[in-house]
Amino acid sequence: MKIFVLIVVFVFVFCGCVSGKECTNHPTQLSSHSFRYELLASKNESWKAEMFQHYHLIPTDDSAWSSLRPSKVLREEEEEFNWAMMYRKIKNYDGSNSNFLKEMSLHDVRLESDSLHGRAQQTNLEYLLMLDVDRLVWSFRKTANLSTPGLPYGGWEAPDTELRGHFVGHYLSASAQMWASTHNDTLKEKMSAVVSALATCQEKIGTGYLSAFPAELFDRFEAIKPVWAPYYTIHKILAGLLDQYTFAGNTQALRVMTWMVEYFYKRVQNVISIYSIERHWLSLNEETGGMNDVLYRLYSITGDQKHLVLAHLFDKPCFLGLLAVQADSISGFHANTHIPVVIGSQLRYEVTGDPLYKAIGTYFMDIVNSSHSYATGGTSVGEFWSEPKRLASTLEQENEESCTTYNMLKVSRHLFTWTKEVAYADYYERALTNGVLSIQRGRDPGVMIYMLPLGRGDSKARSHRGWGTKFDSFWCCYGTGIESFSKLGDSIYFEEGGKTPGLYIIQYISSSLDWKSGQIVLDQKVDPVVSWDPYLRTTLTFFPKEGAGQSSTLNLRIPVWASSSGAKAAINAQDLPVPAPSSFLSLTRNWSPGDKLTLQLPIKLRTEAIKDDRPKYASIQAILYGPYLLAGLTSDDWDIKTGSATSFSDWITPIPASHNSHLVSLSQESGNSSFVFSNSNQSITMEKFPEAGTDAALHATFRLILKDATSVKVMSPKDAIGKSVMLEPIDLPGMVVVQQGTNGYLGVTNSETSRTSSSFILVAGLDGNDETVSFESESQKGCYAYSGTNYDSGTSIKLKCLSESDSSDEVYKKATSFLLKEGISEYDPISFIAKGMKRNFLLIPLLSLRDESYTVYFNIHD
Repeated sequence: MKIFVLIVVFVFVFCGCVSGKECTNHPTQLSSHSFRYELLASKNESWKAEMFQHYHLIPTDDSAWSSLRPSKVLREEEEEFNWAMMYRKIKNYDGSNSNFLKEMSLHDVRLESDSLHGRAQQTNLEYLLMLDVDRLVWSFRKTANLSTPGLPYGGWEAPDTELRGHFVGHYLSASAQMWASTHNDTLKEKMSAVVSALATCQEKIGTGYLSAFPAELFDRFEAIKPVWAPYYTIHKILAGLLDQYTFAGNTQALRVMTWMVEYFYKRVQNVISIYSIERHWLSLNEETGGMNDVLYRLYSITGDQKHLVLAHLFDKPCFLGLLAVQADSISGFHANTHIPVVIGSQLRYEVTGDPLYKAIGTYFMDIVNSSHSYATGGTSVGEFWSEPKRLASTLEQENEESCTTYNMLKVSRHLFTWTKEVAYADYYERALTNGVLSIQRGRDPGVMIYMLPLGRGDSKARSHRGWGTKFDSFWCCYGTGIESFSKLGDSIYFEEGGKTPGLYIIQYISSSLDWKSGQIVLDQKVDPVVSWDPYLRTTLTFFPKEGAGQSSTLNLRIPVWASSSGAKAAINAQDLPVPAPSSFLSLTRNWSPGDKLTLQLPIKLRTEAIKDDRPKYASIQAILYGPYLLAGLTSDDWDIKTGSATSFSDWITPIPASHNSHLVSLSQESGNSSFVFSNSNQSITMEKFPEAGTDAALHATFRLILKDATSVKVMSPKDAIGKSVMLEPIDLPGMVVVQQGTNGYLGVTNSETSRTSSSFILVAGLDGNDETVSFESESQKGCYAYSGTNYDSGTSIKLKCLSESDSSDEVYKKATSFLLKEGISEYDPISFIAKGMKRNFLLIPLLSLRDESYTVYFNIHD
């Protein structure tokens, strides 16, 4: 062991690295988890041979890293030297990180159940409770030669998938964080049972090894033979066990973890002893997850020097070296292989105090944000980083792997705790709001996406792999997804030590906080954000604990997206000055029971150009409302011409709250099926009744518009009976259903060009049913919108007069009567209309969409 440590000391202290290592970037497809799964599942052996023939053969220049040498040269220490003390002597570090902000425990934060974040958390909790312990640990028991009750899960957890077991690690992390966030007793029983089952497997194997696959995969890893990322899975298991200890106090989990680490310490030691440290570096070209991260975290708990040494050995020098010399050369790298390495380097800074690793994390965030990120805050295309500032060419179905957003949030979180810079908190809000909350399919538990499409007319349902399933997907992004929705409360509040405790509130999310060091219970109530009232309003109510008498400082983030004009703050109705955006509003006082601090921040609409420095793409822009990225509901069009507009209000207008009460769907029964009046490529047809959250649901939802809206106030569609009305498709604002003469089919066109032919008199249903209505042409009395009899999907609606009908009166009356119901789709509280060149666009937050087609970037011209 001493010789092993001495080698590591020489490598990291005297050289900073070992020259001659490789960073494999090609063939890039092999780095993709999705591609690797498809390759290994394929029966095409020649394809496999072709893809693996260049495995680990592409060198990258490592001179950047090898030239990083410390300014001091040490003499060789005594044989019994202490690695940690020597390292800190070099760096002149005393082990103190008292200047860092401290995260608030999830145990002390509770989300409001009816808030956007509270509902997302509850949906995830329901999924975690669905998962079965025996099925989760099936492959672990199989590997340990134990009995395997039940059936294994499918997808990436299937018994023949080399990455199996990774999701179980994520489950341990997610359930620990969710238990801390909710204290759900059933969940605690489940997660404790998983830990206990894993401990039994480890004891049966007897070496410390624990995984859902045999150790033979590590033999292949160390022999530089094709294998699918075994350390990636081990990292997830280690992290899950550590989270079970740190969040739930499960000491058995810590024992299992430390025995695992001892096993892998010996494996790495053996590789270096038999071959060389360079051989170990070479093997790291296969994805290893955040092994350095979890090992630094473990070291901070145990103080065991072997844990520190092993963490250093997973700091991938050939990648971190590029960042150390500030080379923007991340293009072509698999994004989610390397973001966790950076997170580990951030932990290295926090544990050792080495400023080099602070600089690495800072520079990495800078280049990703400035050159490689989308308006969502996310990054990557097809799992890889593309050329810097060339993102206009990358908009497609495979943008923003969800795992990358999960990990970039960690990067920004560390940076904020070090610096207190608002920009990092702004980034966190943007990526959480658009990149995380967008990946759940509404309130459907266990239904998430792998990629977040950003191309024209794309849909989450048509993304790479589409929506996953509860028990047969278990992709990498399912694992990070269940974690993300289990810790939504972990970055709202941070505290600062000192004589006067300080609290930083960096996210405006309805929640409560038990601030123990400040001796205060704080309730944060955020009003729902809407488009027609452009303000974020939050109220903070303070409840000091009995005996509390100390002062404390509250720091409220003033986001970059806020407008200074109209910003207000008050404490107990006494006005406070509000600083400029991108700063903090700070207030120190001895808080009294019931103190209320209110904050009102005006929300601006803004456009943001895509990160592309080619002039021909300067018009490609996203539209944001505060932190919310707005998506236009469209299957193709994306052209907007602002013309002589001097403000956003000239071409973007909010949709009033009252418009939702005007939305309707019109249905009929034919045969044994229900059909609904729909816009099909600007023709009106009857289609099968759709599922909500789909394009078909949008096409079957119309806004009922009074032709003379000033003469009467309509509270509900039934109030419009007897009035002249028009029908506007919800997703084509400004267009209306039009008539094309007797026996002519109904269509959809611009309302400005067809005022007369678009008017109908809404009358009670001709069939005599109290729930139906009929649409009589205003210009051709006695003629009604008519469907037909015994029809199927695709039947066109036409204008037909009873006097010309060849059907019986009863048949005619039935074919012209439609069941009037609320719209299948509805306007989001944040909804706008943007004027387009050929058509207008309904804009709503990306996070609100399910299967609908959308675009998040528009081609905006003056």
